Amino acid sequence: MVEPIGSRRPPYLANLPFFMKIFILLLLGRNVVSHCKISRCNSAYLAATENIQGPKQNASLCEALRSYSVCTRRTARTCRGNLAYHSAVYGIEDLMIQNNCSKEGPTLPPRPIQPGPNQPGFASPDICDYEKSFARLHGGSPAYRHCAAFGDPHVRTFSDEFHTCRVEGSWPLLDNHYLFVQATSSPIVEGSYATGITQLTVIFKNMKECVDEKIYQAEAGDLPAAFIDGSVNGGERPGGSSLTLHERTSGRHVEIHAAYIGTTIAVRQAARHLSFSIQAAEQVAFSFTDEQDLQLCVFGCPSDQRVSRSACCPQRGNVTPEVARRLCKEKLEVDDVYFQSCVFDVMVSGDANMTQAAQGALEDAKAFHPDPKNIHIFQMDKGLRLCSSSFFHSLLVVLVLELGL
Repeated sequence: MVEPIGSRRPPYLANLPFFMKIFILLLLGRNVVSHCKISRCNSAYLAATENIQGPKQNASLCEALRSYSVCTRRTARTCRGNLAYHSAVYGIEDLMIQNNCSKEGPTLPPRPIQPGPNQPGFASPDICDYEKSFARLHGGSPAYRHCAAFGDPHVRTFSDEFHTCRVEGSWPLLDNHYLFVQATSSPIVEGSYATGITQLTVIFKNMKECVDEKIYQAEAGDLPAAFIDGSVNGGERPGGSSLTLHERTSGRHVEIHAAYIGTTIAVRQAARHLSFSIQAAEQVAFSFTDEQDLQLCVFGCPSDQRVSRSACCPQRGNVTPEVARRLCKEKLEVDDVYFQSCVFDVMVSGDANMTQAAQGALEDAKAFHPDPKNIHIFQMDKGLRLCSSSFFHSLLVVLVLELGL
């Protein structure tokens, strides 16, 4: 029987037993938990093996399987308990055995986020405009992700998970092919377990078609209106204007627009500390290798760096729980995670100005989050009255903040 056009199966599937064909179709399914990105690995594998044929068929398949394996390891933290993830891991191992693939060896090169000058579809006016390039190649608009770090610090990840962290010292918020962002934190007050961001370093890596490498560095009390070389754009490259720095409020709020990678970053001064927010094209946010596995925006805070469930909100000075709630209510109307973070920050610091951190983070979320309905995704029951004078309520605050309830 002649197969319809477009239905021909790749040769490496043709001779598999029926149950294995069903298994592969299931593991390539895209109905997975939203936080787990195994569907991205499945799609990349399917695309890589769609047209495998010829004398190097087996070698190419093994490269694709090793790349598939690397991708699943990268998403392991967010896919625990996900059936599609565990099916993929099992399926990869089985297919590697069937095709005599070694676990060590070459993998597929990463796919570029934009076409280069020698690739089909290249159009020089678009190469340094991510949205135009994406629309020309794929149609429509790219997907975006939002991450923020503010206050204690509290971290909202690209997957809308929420952690309150210790992270004293320097920790990477982002570390991918295009961006490196590092935050340095120190105790909010002497002897406190709570820390705040005192320094931020943002590195836009060299992209030869568009921009020179540019570094932005801010310290608490010093929010520059330029990159460290004194410039406010991407340099002398043809696409230098696709990276621009803008001072929104002198000494308080800076925005950096990187059109060539579909990214916008906001850095704010809040009380005596810094805040960071980003909107990044999804393809950029997740463009990293297996070795780049420590990124607070991607994986959240390591479990040993999250605020202990048994410690919260010691009163400092005259800032009682009631006072903290009243101060935060003046800045934040919704009793969501930003409001509870505000209460937490004001109480652990004793500083009424710490309300600025949550307020600025919420403003950035409204501007940067791709889904307005999910800005208040952590909204809590109106009946809860958190951070009261009782130990139980103080403990409950940390549980809500740490678990993202």
